Amino acid sequence: MFTDVPEMSGGWPVLGHMREFQRDPVAMLRRGQVENGEVFQFRIGPRKFVVFAGPDAHHAYFKAPEETLDAKSVYQFTVPIFGRGVAYDVSSELMTEQLGFLFPALRESAMRRYVRIMFEEAESFAGTLGQEGELDLPYAMNELTVNIASRCFLGEEIRGEVDSGFAEAYHDLQNGINTLGFFFPRLPTRAHRMRDRARRKITEIFSGIMRERRRTGARSEDFMQTLMEARYKDGRSLSDDEVTGLLLTSLFAGQHTSAVLATWTGLELHREIPYLGRVRDEMREIHGKEGALSYEGLKQQEVLENAVRECERLHPPLIILIRKALKSLTYGDYTVPAGALAVVAPALSHLLPDVFADPQKFNPDRFAPPASEEKQHPYALIGFGGGKHRCMGKNFAILQVKAIWTVLFDRFDFHSDHPVPAPNYGSWVTGPKLPCRLRYKRRSQASIFH
Repeated sequence: MFTDVPEMSGGWPVLGHMREFQRDPVAMLRRGQVENGEVFQFRIGPRKFVVFAGPDAHHAYFKAPEETLDAKSVYQFTVPIFGRGVAYDVSSELMTEQLGFLFPALRESAMRRYVRIMFEEAESFAGTLGQEGELDLPYAMNELTVNIASRCFLGEEIRGEVDSGFAEAYHDLQNGINTLGFFFPRLPTRAHRMRDRARRKITEIFSGIMRERRRTGARSEDFMQTLMEARYKDGRSLSDDEVTGLLLTSLFAGQHTSAVLATWTGLELHREIPYLGRVRDEMREIHGKEGALSYEGLKQQEVLENAVRECERLHPPLIILIRKALKSLTYGDYTVPAGALAVVAPALSHLLPDVFADPQKFNPDRFAPPASEEKQHPYALIGFGGGKHRCMGKNFAILQVKAIWTVLFDRFDFHSDHPVPAPNYGSWVTGPKLPCRLRYKRRSQASIFH
């Protein structure tokens, strides 16, 4: 016999749990899980959200067919950003075909080229810093990852545009993703007006590059060129606006979450002096032999990668992932009704003590043998989603964060007198609250890579 999903306590008439969610969504979700277990619901206004918490519940959530749990109807707030006719604005069949155009950009041959760009941009950034000073970490990581992702996916021409307007427009586009925009993506707020203006600016920039390539016959080994030459199954080529939309989709997959993950990695790892020593020892052992940074060496840096994964666990860029139940769904003894919004919450599930030992503690070794905690529980680590809609840019993001901090930890020591900042839940992608600054000092010993 199936029963209704229990609702967590504390909801207000009309508003439901809106105030508590705005104040501290993770604390609210944790309270709901403690009260009710792995499945419970909360309300924001008239909308019901059913939370699936824990590896078994995640498995049921991510394996549910799209006819039951649908992402498209939830992520309509991305349409003003990616544009009409792409991603969540088209049928599932067409979206699958469009995402297929992304695969060449994620092959190993492409990743090798990207890693070279990652190191070049990180080296260039390090060269702009003095002997010592203070770094606005979120700003620096956003700027650096924009430069990397732009060159990787858009080509070398975009570097000039980054310096002359693209980065600012892209920043305004990013700010168009917020909690209010999830519910009311067309509300004429200042952030949304800036978002729409930025989208038009980026369309102009991309279209100009494409026109120039067609005029001169120039070709580049980048994702823009791949999309310009791509064809749908019916033989139709992509319009400039479709190319722009898919380029923005790839940029957000490869940059937006990377910037936040890179920020948290620096914040956590710089204060873990013994572990940071092991990171540097690994860097010296792997790259020092050749005297140069390489794709193969970066892939081998497991000590650093485990630290990045631990930051994904403690500070998932997206605190919740949402789908809409188009049909009723049963899990255990519960029935999730059609029309409800089904949720998995990495920020909650990554802190479950029966999955991760001492879950509040920063401990990268939990991902190394013999512990290997995430392997004991499939679907335990879901910072990049899971199932069909798992983030395609995960490998790119991890490599990017590793490349950035490989260079920066080789060149600098970092210090802060302040604790790790609290998360800023006002943003859709959850970075630290501002101000968030680190002091740096260039290391006296020569780089191990030269």
